[in-house]
Amino acid sequence: MHKDHLVFDLFKEELQRQRRGMELIASENFTSLQVMQGMGNVMTNKYAEGYPGKRYYAGCEVVDQTEQLAIDRLCKIFNLAYANVQPHSGAQANAAVALAVLKPGDSILGLDLSMGGHLTHGSPVNYSGKLYVAHFYGVTREEGRVDYDMLEAKAKEVKPKLIICGASAYSRDWDYERIRKSADAVGALLMADIAHPAGLIAKRLLNDPFDHCHIVTSTTHKTLRGPRGGIIMMRKDFENPFGLKDNKGNIRMMSHLLDMAVFPGIQGGPLEHIIAAKAIAFGEILSDEFTIYAKQIIQNAQSFSKALLSKGYNIVSGGTDNHLVLVDLRNKNISGKKAEQALVKADITVNKNMVPYDDKSAFITSGIRLGVQALTTRGMMENDMPFLAQAIDDVLKNVDDENNMLQVKNRVNEFMKQYPLYPELG
Repeated sequence: MHKDHLVFDLFKEELQRQRRGMELIASENFTSLQVMQGMGNVMTNKYAEGYPGKRYYAGCEVVDQTEQLAIDRLCKIFNLAYANVQPHSGAQANAAVALAVLKPGDSILGLDLSMGGHLTHGSPVNYSGKLYVAHFYGVTREEGRVDYDMLEAKAKEVKPKLIICGASAYSRDWDYERIRKSADAVGALLMADIAHPAGLIAKRLLNDPFDHCHIVTSTTHKTLRGPRGGIIMMRKDFENPFGLKDNKGNIRMMSHLLDMAVFPGIQGGPLEHIIAAKAIAFGEILSDEFTIYAKQIIQNAQSFSKALLSKGYNIVSGGTDNHLVLVDLRNKNISGKKAEQALVKADITVNKNMVPYDDKSAFITSGIRLGVQALTTRGMMENDMPFLAQAIDDVLKNVDDENNMLQVKNRVNEFMKQYPLYPELG
């Protein structure tokens, strides 16, 4: 059989890139070796449309066990009554929820993308803003925290069918109980998208959304440290609000609508090799080691935030409760795009990001988004965070000096040798 040396050489090149640099993109992480190995398994060969015990293809008796194991472990992590582990991504999970509970033209209410929200929470360039009438709440200008008064007022004004809480660039915890009161007041369903903080919520280090939100979605590849994918969860199943009935006249439960929305609603055959890797990751999350890891993420993020503040950087909301730090660079007279481009030349990977009340476009931005979960996976501790802040500051103080970037890069590469990544791979 022909061996594709070109692609496998690119694998090696990417491994070296990950090893030598500081990975600070808040939506990335490094899986364990066994999770990564789990993605490359024979289950990739199996079609399994449907759900465990109810498949449209024969020969699913083994993948049924793997998928059920993933479901059972996820339910144990969050104390759930229901979980669907088939969504290919967090965006797919959100799309499935929308399909299950909304009709085209229904109103939704989410956090504005420019204030830290996500594309799938109603952005006009996304299906969520094209199929549904999207309304938004934001954060306060003074503190950079979710404006719950604005959310409540907007909910009363537009009476959405679905309220979405959660964000892609927000460093503070959420008051799910208060948002549920706003949802109940207007008869809305409440969905939490915990794609970013899920691993911290799993270890009870942040507020629990499950007792207050009807439905919860997440990715599996950020702080959950699993393979790239999505999940849909409920702590308690409930009768669907549409009164839909089965052929025996019984009201269909919401779990049934969600399952039907994933398949056959928006997806065909599930990726059973990825689901197997999800099961492995969920097993890791149930360990005491992951508790230690999750606590260290928060300690590192807070140490990192303080180090940046000490160097005069403007941290949105003044700090962090989770893994993420959002930096407003306007007081440094640098755009997010310029900062991202300069830092990557020093092997410091970040992403440009809009900040609340930004005066620049999404292609330029005034900020950068940073996350410490990947470096925490590599073993870095809070006393390492000043080095990160210093390296970033050294680049951004001389953002056009290519020689300076090279010097910082050399320091970063040498520093990261202390924290080997996948040494088993040679």
